[in-house]
Amino acid sequence: MLPTIEWKDDTVVMIDQRKLPASEVYVTCKTSKEVAKAIKTMVIRGAPAIGVAAAMGLALGMKRSSASGTKQFATEFQRLCDEMAATRPTAVNLFWAIERMKRVFARHVQAGASVDELKRLLEEESRHIHDEDVASCRAMGAYGASLVPADARILTHCNAGALATAGYGTALGVIRAAAEGGKKVAVFADETRPFLQGARLTAWELVKDGIDTTVITDNMTASMMRQANIDLVVVGADRIAANGDVANKIGTYGVAVLAKEHGIPFYVAAPLSTIDLNTPDGSGIPIEERSDREVTHVGSYRVTPEGARIRNPAFDVTPAKYVTAIVTEQGIARAPYEESLAALVRGASEVASR
Repeated sequence: MLPTIEWKDDTVVMIDQRKLPASEVYVTCKTSKEVAKAIKTMVIRGAPAIGVAAAMGLALGMKRSSASGTKQFATEFQRLCDEMAATRPTAVNLFWAIERMKRVFARHVQAGASVDELKRLLEEESRHIHDEDVASCRAMGAYGASLVPADARILTHCNAGALATAGYGTALGVIRAAAEGGKKVAVFADETRPFLQGARLTAWELVKDGIDTTVITDNMTASMMRQANIDLVVVGADRIAANGDVANKIGTYGVAVLAKEHGIPFYVAAPLSTIDLNTPDGSGIPIEERSDREVTHVGSYRVTPEGARIRNPAFDVTPAKYVTAIVTEQGIARAPYEESLAALVRGASEVASR
């Protein structure tokens, strides 16, 4: 896969996902503000990728700081963190990455690090977050592949692939790992209106990998399931509440309900950084409303009449009762999720503290 995001010559370089699949264009960000804008305008998207971008954006911004003392440096750092946090509200990985960078900053300020040392340490931490994300996707893929039958037709919604992460992918990581393990997989990719992440991005990734891929419109899912064309569903997530409620791209909830009705397993693949134990259930997850234009236009063509009101919530929440299992880099969680998710997070924290 082409790199989604990388630190290169003191800039942050990312593929412009708005231009795919027509053209492979890279955006070079030289400032924290440019990274924040790239997140907000969906040059880069996908919860794990947003987290990586936020970390790199903070490191980039502070690397270019002209502050001479740690007090001024700290004030500037907090301002950049606030600006980054305001980009997109639903993906908890964004806030997880910001808090992780804050902890590194605070720990080393307390230890007496200089401004130059802090700049280096923030850059190193952002690179670690990038590399850990790729490793977690591969581990997640290995766990998730065990859930995939030897001959499987898999439905996925939105894009939870290499483009949504630092590389390899969450839901598509499961699919990739199954294919690499010799399983015969075919994928049905929902187009995912209104931004068409499935039609544009998921299909692009899978075709490049040589995986059998069929794009269907979102309203074909029920019929495909009724005709027994789908064996399982695998999706990603932008935030998972403590009880297992899952926020993902709008339309995921409907897919989950249909899967339950047709007796089809519905799996969610996401790193532990997507699990928000501080949010008890899905009702506490903020849902981003995006521009009307994403609904009113396809490209430069208007498809709705002037004067019609528009709603464009970017995400919905799937109740935990519809989720068969949640695949993470530390293992597979099953109901009751209050217990299994907390145990996975606790286990990872204990390992990290050793």
